[in-house]
Amino acid sequence: MEITELLIRYGELSTKGKNKKKFLKKLYQNVVEKLKKFDQVSVGYDRDRMHVKLNGEDAESVIKELKEVFGIQSFSPVIRVDRSIEAAKEAVIELIKSSYTPGMSFKINTRRSDHTFLYDTNEINRFLGTAVEKTFDDIHVKMKNPTTTVRVEVRKRGFFISVETIKGLGGLPVGTGGTGMLMLSGGIDSPIAGYLSLRRGMRIEAIHFHSPPYTSPQALKKAKDLTEKLSHYADELTFIEVPFTEIQEQIKKLIPEEYSMTITRRMMLRLTDEIRKKRNGLAIINGESLGQVASQTLESMAAINEVTNTPVLRPLISMDKTDIIKIAEQIDTYELAIQPFEDCCTIFASNRPKTKPQLQKVKGFEKALDVETLMINAIEGITIQKISAETNERIEMEKEFTSLL
Repeated sequence: MEITELLIRYGELSTKGKNKKKFLKKLYQNVVEKLKKFDQVSVGYDRDRMHVKLNGEDAESVIKELKEVFGIQSFSPVIRVDRSIEAAKEAVIELIKSSYTPGMSFKINTRRSDHTFLYDTNEINRFLGTAVEKTFDDIHVKMKNPTTTVRVEVRKRGFFISVETIKGLGGLPVGTGGTGMLMLSGGIDSPIAGYLSLRRGMRIEAIHFHSPPYTSPQALKKAKDLTEKLSHYADELTFIEVPFTEIQEQIKKLIPEEYSMTITRRMMLRLTDEIRKKRNGLAIINGESLGQVASQTLESMAAINEVTNTPVLRPLISMDKTDIIKIAEQIDTYELAIQPFEDCCTIFASNRPKTKPQLQKVKGFEKALDVETLMINAIEGITIQKISAETNERIEMEKEFTSLL
């Protein structure tokens, strides 16, 4: 028997009370969008489950796509048969055969959402379990920790039978948590901050600071490739490239070296916040982890953060580097991130940055810069692109940022 459907379980969404319908509708939309390349697939949902009908499409290909959708707790390949005990027996036996090993144990776990069916769950469990024991001489029922659990759901459309549960990404459907502006460098940390923000239902737009000729075209491509990796989990992402050369040259020329890092970050945060306002974002996201580098001490964060009242989200704030790297490897951004192309965060880097910068000194040194003009020039040079994992194409939307406002 071929897999006919995939049954999706919601997990955390089941706790959303009166808002549950909104979350389920968004998850449904995201699943439909993710699976749109499969012409025959159809998707439906109710308050308890979502059903993906394969209609002849390859189950493994569809499963691969669903593994990249936030909001899914788990899902199972299922065989749907008519509402008949005999049909259910045949399907259960076929599924047991597919995972059979000598001496294995099993149990039947029935869930009856249609209470009009003739038999209750205990009777169904007994009928199906007896059929398995009669078919296989060397396997036995075991209620705790069996080798295989056969899950049976009795619905109005039939019996839905599965033996495999595939773990989903969990989290919340992308698009249920507002929009945040991700400060995306070319390093390991910021893509993971973006990934974790997507997992909590946020939409993100990636802002990348580029300083040619000091930063190379390869460094810019790496940032776009990292954005493409993230777009697997969000259909497509907006990539905003901000020219930063003039600002860094002025900082190099006019600011004492030990304070250059702090003021560079303050300028980046100012620009990100201005872009956020124009694009109706609600927060700023970065990849800071407490104490990891000089700019990520509490004192540095406070001095840098002073330029904005906008919430600055730091999903990695308490994570060890090894934990961050583990996620990077899981989502396939690590090898990209360690490519040796310098970005804005590493060029002109001081050998003796202040780890506890004094805010009054920072403001005093910053007066040497024409902050307003530098920001206007950077904003006018912005380019915006849509980056999609599905098409692997980067379509430039506008050359001038102001024309999109």
